[in-house]
Amino acid sequence: MKLRPAAVDLNADLGEGFGAWRLGDDEALLDVITSANVACGFHAGDPSTMHRVCRAAASRGVAIGAQVGYRDLAGFGRRRIDYEFGELRDDVLYQIGALEAFCRAAGERVRYVKPHGALYNTAAVDQGQAEAVVAAVLAYDPGLPVLCQPGSVLYERAVAAGLTATGEGFADRGYLPDGRLVPRSRPDALVHDPAAVVRRATRMAVDGEVVAVDGSVVEVPIRSICVHGDTPGAVELARAVREGLAEQLTVSPFA
Repeated sequence: MKLRPAAVDLNADLGEGFGAWRLGDDEALLDVITSANVACGFHAGDPSTMHRVCRAAASRGVAIGAQVGYRDLAGFGRRRIDYEFGELRDDVLYQIGALEAFCRAAGERVRYVKPHGALYNTAAVDQGQAEAVVAAVLAYDPGLPVLCQPGSVLYERAVAAGLTATGEGFADRGYLPDGRLVPRSRPDALVHDPAAVVRRATRMAVDGEVVAVDGSVVEVPIRSICVHGDTPGAVELARAVREGLAEQLTVSPFA
């Protein structure tokens, strides 16, 4: 018999603009979510953007996480890069430290670490890249949770190293039967129907399961739900997801 969870977190990727270019409505999303995955300048973001988002998140009591990615502004961090272990470890460590500076300026601190894009997907299946992310977190602060997919290689390596791994589910992404996300190159990668997104989020949070693209049911023991902030209607969708979750659970930061 599954135990019913008492609370769930709602997170989104923020600060993904660069210079004069902004992506998504960070301010509006911060009024809805409980955790903000803030870009640290490698796949997106810049110092002024990081400072602005950290200050806004801190003023609302939203937990701030370091969204670390590949050094790939041109590709928005969505292209796999093969790194040497030490180079990837140090790139991740650098990004956490950079965001920490702006958190401290806002009277806060980095509460968790979440990989972005291609690094997220690669570390989910590649032991070398997963261990590089884990090594960076261990070097910075072993008390920081790692937000990632349950059952992934990163999740397993984080737990093996003594870190806290927090399971994450994606309300608006398609799932494969093995629990991995459908690649964005496929037409069924995203779930567009708002009502379906709300139902999926609630089922993941309450029952720990999601229906995969082939109709099978996949177990996803999660503590946090991600909604993407770079899609049309993102704020309204995030608000609907939060309202749906709040009908059955407390919505609060996991970290």
